Amino acid sequence: MWDDPKGMADAFDHPSDPAAGDAYALFIRGTELLERRHYLQAALSLEQARRLEPGKISILESLGRAYFHAQRYRQAAEAFGEVVERRPDDDFSQFCLGRSLEKLGDLIGARRHMALAVGMRPGRADYRRYLERIRERD
Repeated sequence: MWDDPKGMADAFDHPSDPAAGDAYALFIRGTELLERRHYLQAALSLEQARRLEPGKISILESLGRAYFHAQRYRQAAEAFGEVVERRPDDDFSQFCLGRSLEKLGDLIGARRHMALAVGMRPGRADYRRYLERIRERD
């Protein structure tokens, strides 16, 4: 569920701007740390990448994942919220935003974003399972 579902590491552009190259190196380091479950270290690296490339969706999504796993749910919700603002059709980020809001106790917001994710990808049993769990808690 929290793996790189869309191959976001491959989606990062390789621009000729040296600062962007640094952002790419920080992104790769952050995703490697994320894979090794060093979530706070990953977040630090990804935050640095974000400062260099503030609008990069792949950085924001990975940063949200790092924050979520580090139990920094407000920061995770903010990162996923930025992705959803830019790409409202991103089912994975809608789902992750919903999960983050659930952890923050915002069941109405969580249900809304999870329902959107289920609507976009009805075949995802994990999306449906979490949505049903939220509905049972309401």
